Amino acid sequence: MRRLILLGTLLLCSAWRPPTSAASELGETFKRVNRSVVIVRTRESTVPDSSAGAPASTSALGSGVLISHDGKVLTAAHVIQAADHVAVEFPDGELIDARVTGSSQAADVALLELARPPSDGVPARLGDSDKAEVGDQVFVVGAPLGESQTLTVGYLSAIRREGLVRSGFAPVELLQTDAAINAGNSGGPMFNLAGEVIGIVSHMITASGIYEGMGFAVTSNTARHLLLEERSPWTGLDGYLLTGDLARALNVPQPISVLVQRVAAGSPAARIGLRAGTMKATIGDDSLLVGGDVILALDDVPIQDFPRVRQKLTQLKTGDKVSVTVLRGGGRVTLTGTLGGPAAQPSPGAPAEP
Repeated sequence: MRRLILLGTLLLCSAWRPPTSAASELGETFKRVNRSVVIVRTRESTVPDSSAGAPASTSALGSGVLISHDGKVLTAAHVIQAADHVAVEFPDGELIDARVTGSSQAADVALLELARPPSDGVPARLGDSDKAEVGDQVFVVGAPLGESQTLTVGYLSAIRREGLVRSGFAPVELLQTDAAINAGNSGGPMFNLAGEVIGIVSHMITASGIYEGMGFAVTSNTARHLLLEERSPWTGLDGYLLTGDLARALNVPQPISVLVQRVAAGSPAARIGLRAGTMKATIGDDSLLVGGDVILALDDVPIQDFPRVRQKLTQLKTGDKVSVTVLRGGGRVTLTGTLGGPAAQPSPGAPAEP
């Protein structure tokens, strides 16, 4: 009997051939897409910790992915939204200045345009994220904690079509994954095993401040729709949505408004004349900049009318006149100007500014 068992085992072993290594396949796919993944380097002004301090310029970084031969790069909106300067670094060290051509803060995706095409960049292919399913294996490439070209692997844990996983975000389709995501990964691509971009890394949910197995990427179809098929203009404004008790605590005269946090130098928001926050404050669990403008309306459309406000923003072109009503120093001020023109001034009759 033992001889029969041994013979059977030998026959099975001789017939069996090891399958192609999944790790080897992943490694080959990584090599194919690696040159499309970039570091997005930014500089922006920061508010000092005390009133005696002077504003400073600080550097930060995120990740991104090249999607066209002429130099279009997708990244996360929060990486570049209030940046005074943006540059993109490729795996070979080539550094190219970039400008922001589109941004949706609600969806946390943005589009950059390089000053010139990269010499050795290979565009990644945008996949159809509607084909992604829970349980699919995915991988993320980016610069977590500044370590470029880092690969992490995991599975799609969920598809959050309601998008209610982060306070302040409008409904948006997100891919949840257990692939490790840390600071610096934001804006980087999530790939399927075919090497197609199916998501742009947005954020993680954590109680400790470090990776805990819940990362989120905005779907590629969302990014394609908002930035390539439609127009989501970059304003250069980083704002915080004021609602409910917080709006009442700050004596805002309407239920929903936007507290200006930061304004990028030379941006449309700066040219209109919007003022950024000047003091750091902690209210509840939120760390905010206060002392800046509170936006109440765009062209007389209350800010809480999100569909109409978005429609107006998407229709604005360079040279168009625009007005923004803000709460400043306890009074209403209407700022008027043209996109692409000089910085705007408050309209006649506006209250004196502090």
